[in-house]
Amino acid sequence: MSFEFFIASRYLIRRRKGLFAFVTTTIAIAGITLGVGALIITLAVMSGFHAEIQRKILSIQAHVILGSKNSSGLNTSNYKELSEKVSSIKGVKATSPFIYSQIVLRNRESTTGAIIKGIDFSKEDKISDLKKYIVSGKWEKLDEGIVLGKTLAKSLNAFKGDEIVLISPAGIDSTLVSIPKMKMLKVTGIFESGMYDYDANLAYISIPNAQKLLDLGTNITAIGIKIDNIDKTELLSQLILKEAGPNHWVQTWQSLNRNLFSALKLEKLMMFIILTLIVLVASSNIISNLLLFTIEKVRDIGILSALGATKGNIYRIFMYEGFIMGGIGISLGTFIGCMISYIVNKFQIIKLPPDIYYLESLPVKLFWGDVILVIISAAIIIILSTIYPAKKAADTDPLDAIRYG
Repeated sequence: MSFEFFIASRYLIRRRKGLFAFVTTTIAIAGITLGVGALIITLAVMSGFHAEIQRKILSIQAHVILGSKNSSGLNTSNYKELSEKVSSIKGVKATSPFIYSQIVLRNRESTTGAIIKGIDFSKEDKISDLKKYIVSGKWEKLDEGIVLGKTLAKSLNAFKGDEIVLISPAGIDSTLVSIPKMKMLKVTGIFESGMYDYDANLAYISIPNAQKLLDLGTNITAIGIKIDNIDKTELLSQLILKEAGPNHWVQTWQSLNRNLFSALKLEKLMMFIILTLIVLVASSNIISNLLLFTIEKVRDIGILSALGATKGNIYRIFMYEGFIMGGIGISLGTFIGCMISYIVNKFQIIKLPPDIYYLESLPVKLFWGDVILVIISAAIIIILSTIYPAKKAADTDPLDAIRYG
């Protein structure tokens, strides 16, 4: 241990007498603790939101969607051939055809708009977790009717076994008026994904029922594709498009949800900047604390200089003084931030309104990269805050310090 660090630690331990000295030191350390802790918790919450929403989306959405530029979509003959081609690409795990459209659902006096998705139930569980989300009904019998999101079923006041009317915009045109096409289906199941947007707006039926309702003949909208590594989504999507040919298009889960994830990233960045200001403000307490300390210890500075201590030695003593206070604050803040993040994540103690936040409880995911970023940022602020008072102490004239100290 260097003598500069030893003196700095002794000064901090045996600090100025009186309540004022204790309060100013405590406030300086507490400010850093609060800022660092708040930063870690906030970044953990933002990362948790991002990770949980991504997990929910990928559990019910295909990683890559392949469709035809033909306005009528893919027909039965070419989508089967296309599925075989795509499945042969290394990295592709499974494919499943689907139909996607907006319709109106009616159950007795209740009417609401919804997104209908026609799927092949025998293949859907290979590209999504829909089977795991079924809370009412048997998977083997779901294709006989319609599967509603839990919130959608509640808004329709519909239960398993009820018959509801599906009203399609693909009406039958006459010379005077377009008559909407309707089909009655029994509710064979209800699913709950935990993501409000899906549970409140999405319903599933079989592909044959969707084709009849929407008057599509043998056509489908597109093919959903699951891959083995989502980090390679862009690369594999281009390989899939190349294999399919120029008359096709692809969309990835990132492109479909780009606005959502961009907003989350921007919000995380803005929260980091705003909360870093707390650490910056707290560091001003260290500056004022060290300046007061310099005034208090001016005689000691003179004695140390007379005994042979250089300006560099004095400078380092006061730098270490700031480092110790900042280090205690950063350590306490890191510990408190990590502990609170762990407890909130473990016990899910903070509940959220799902219609606003898409989720039912506050998700927290602590990335050590974020923790290290916070520690480094706080340390840089502490270092910069300590330079001026340390230089002020080092520039003190030793003779004046002894004479007037």
